[in-house]
Amino acid sequence: MSVYRTKFFIIIFFLSNFIICQNEQDMSNYENLNEWETIQETDVNLKWTNQNGFPIVKATAQMPFPIDSISKIIEDVKNYPNVFRRVHEVQILDKNIIHVMLDMPFLLSDRDYVIQYSKNKSKATWKFSFNAIDHEGAPATEKYVRLINAFGKWELSPTNENETLLVYTWNGELLGDFPEFALKRAWKTQGNEIIHWIKDALK
Repeated sequence: MSVYRTKFFIIIFFLSNFIICQNEQDMSNYENLNEWETIQETDVNLKWTNQNGFPIVKATAQMPFPIDSISKIIEDVKNYPNVFRRVHEVQILDKNIIHVMLDMPFLLSDRDYVIQYSKNKSKATWKFSFNAIDHEGAPATEKYVRLINAFGKWELSPTNENETLLVYTWNGELLGDFPEFALKRAWKTQGNEIIHWIKDALK
């Protein structure tokens, strides 16, 4: 292999790693945005903002459960169809990589996404982050609209031994045939459903 060819591959390698790291940094910084529009103020607070063209949605709720019980539900990805009722199937593709298939309301195409997730635990906060990736075990099909930009984060912070502040932030982009004018209504539905389904699972 020539010296120039070797240098070319080295440059490509570092550029690809830079892009990956940059994307991960962008995904981890969306919670620091401060220009949020409130969608709902109830026991589930919802707001949204825009980051680099993506609609970022945040649901916040005070949960009357200890942090460990909530984190177990979020970590148990195999059991998602039994907790989150729009999830009709989850495939484990690799370590920390899953394929999630979602039922959408009548007349809308179902969605799916492939994500890699990571967990970070400290005394103050428990975090579960995820980002969309490509995986040969789950190629896109006509059966689903693939959410190629899916990303988000669960954050749990104990307020006392029996209560936890839950913050769920996600990319609200739905792609495909979903009308833009209905996005806020969809975000409200999704945010409320997710929080209430977790509560139901812990009752």
